[in-house]
Amino acid sequence: MIAGLRLAITLLTVVPVGAGRVDRETARRAMLLAPAVGLITGGAAALVLLAGDLLGLSPLPAAALAVAATAAATRALHLDGLADLADGLGSGRPAAEALEIMKRSDIGPFGVVTLLLTLLVQVAALASAPDPAGAVLIASVAGRLALPWACRTGVPAARPGGLGALVAGTVPARAAAVGTAAVLVAAASAGAASGGLGGALHGVAAVVAGTAAALLLLRRAVRRLGGVTGDVLGALVEIATTAALIALISLP
Repeated sequence: MIAGLRLAITLLTVVPVGAGRVDRETARRAMLLAPAVGLITGGAAALVLLAGDLLGLSPLPAAALAVAATAAATRALHLDGLADLADGLGSGRPAAEALEIMKRSDIGPFGVVTLLLTLLVQVAALASAPDPAGAVLIASVAGRLALPWACRTGVPAARPGGLGALVAGTVPARAAAVGTAAVLVAAASAGAASGGLGGALHGVAAVVAGTAAALLLLRRAVRRLGGVTGDVLGALVEIATTAALIALISLP
């Protein structure tokens, strides 16, 4: 389990813990533990928000700095994956050509627009949240819940090498469901701590919305590309996180 957690932290953050052993079994554990890594990335953003509050920053710049802290904590790899996937899907090319577009180092117009809109929505949603620090923690964990679902049995890799090939199909659906139940309980508890019953419902809604958005995008990506890649996984995290933030501010 420790090896899986180390691999999850290494793959999903800049924290230098060292990957240790890397094989499919360790990758399975890493993907199952991916939601817990959201506490690191979300924690970095929450600290920025708390510091901003102490310094008297208004909600909008504080939210922008918090989103920037999350990007820094992840090397912006998830955002890069989102831009690459947008370019690949937006190209309308066959799977092999779309995958080649995604491998390029540059970002095309679809990627730029998707990236800007996603960041804008994240900042606006976080600035509107009644409890921004709690919201970013819940959304960060919910966002990474997309990974065990994307790596569940039956979901293939789009190409033979890379991160997608390492983690694709490693997580049994039942294990992903158990992990989801644990995240739902944690999100409800965190929400209830700051907002009572209403906060608990918001926490549950955030997890459900994030997972649903990720599954919809995953279905589209698998149909178009033939499976998952590292870029697809990164994009799923960002989309799920964004959907979770929207859910947190949408319900009365």
